[in-house]
Amino acid sequence: MAGKFDLKKAKDGQFFFTLVAGNGEIVGKSEMYKAKASAKNGIESVKKNAPERGRFKDPFEGNSGKWYFSLKARNGEIILSSQGYASEDGAENGIGAVRRAADGAPTNDIS
Repeated sequence: MAGKFDLKKAKDGQFFFTLVAGNGEIVGKSEMYKAKASAKNGIESVKKNAPERGRFKDPFEGNSGKWYFSLKARNGEIILSSQGYASEDGAENGIGAVRRAADGAPTNDIS
């Protein structure tokens, strides 16, 4: 089931987006962008790269003991970072959720 991208404006005036899965869970967040157009380009990059499993950094354990992954563009830049998961399997399932949610996801501009 497709999700949606929520495009938001931070308190400091920068823009970012979250990818929300069909079940309402946030499965990824972007970096901060100075321009709204750059954030929109980031969304398009996620849509383009998410179908390729090889674009994801394999799950890794953070200092907090939670598991994370990230999605990289062709140039190697991280375009989406995950929430923390309790297990490596949970993070792997999160990768699947991103791949499903990004496919055809509309953008909800709430900036």
